[in-house]
Amino acid sequence: MQKSKEQYQAERAAKVQDLMDQLEAGVKAVFESDNYRDYLNVMSRFHHYSFRNSILIWLQRPDATQVAGYTDWQRNFKRQVRKGEKGIRIFAPVLRRKEDDDGNKEDEIVCCKVVSVFDVSQTEGPELPTLGVDELTGDVAQYGVLYDALIRVSPVPMGFENMPGDCHGYYNPTELRIAIRDGMSELQTVKTAIHEIAHATLHALPADGKRPKDGPDRSTREVQAESVAYIVCQHYGLDTSDYSFGYVAGWSSERDAPELTASMDTIRQAAHKLIDAIDAAMAA
Repeated sequence: MQKSKEQYQAERAAKVQDLMDQLEAGVKAVFESDNYRDYLNVMSRFHHYSFRNSILIWLQRPDATQVAGYTDWQRNFKRQVRKGEKGIRIFAPVLRRKEDDDGNKEDEIVCCKVVSVFDVSQTEGPELPTLGVDELTGDVAQYGVLYDALIRVSPVPMGFENMPGDCHGYYNPTELRIAIRDGMSELQTVKTAIHEIAHATLHALPADGKRPKDGPDRSTREVQAESVAYIVCQHYGLDTSDYSFGYVAGWSSERDAPELTASMDTIRQAAHKLIDAIDAAMAA
């Protein structure tokens, strides 16, 4: 007996929920590992940038992942900015020490100055701790059919490009395009494409080009995109668990993964719709 559309949709929803449960369990296991503690110890030495500076970093280098000042890279991470690299210009506060009526001293911001920071891809030296695997390897059955379907379901044009460092791809919301690093394995290419399609679907900028202050922050956006990529890949039999669990854990700021927990419905609905769209594109 042929399944009804309602039965098919119910089975699809149950499968997506099962994958959501696997994602939660896998990320929790990463949180409880020793290398997660080592990872956090290093990540704690990176500055947290204001909303304004985060926008400036993204505008100048949309593929940036970890940024620090020239001397911070040397002092805190034993890494050196490569000669000729162009800095990312952001604002830094200028502080003045003042004393209140009770004799207590505190710093106040008197103005801001422009400084340069550099992404990790612009530096060289000892490797930073990572979670999971650096890059996926392996072939994908019917790779051409699946990738062609991804091109058709993407809300913006998607193409290959040469990229420096460890960047696998990025979504540029002002130019409305997705770039995927050329030369990667089929599995990494498909996973990256789905990740960036999720960004383009969930995190497009409004008409004025300004990201709303009450919208998801960068950490939440990355957790959402990678979680969608994990579910969609698993649905098509592509195992990205080692990569995705570490990726989500790395972007989550607390052990209980608040970005993941708060985004469950968003992730579930986005994955469900993307799977439907890919199926339709592959069947066309």
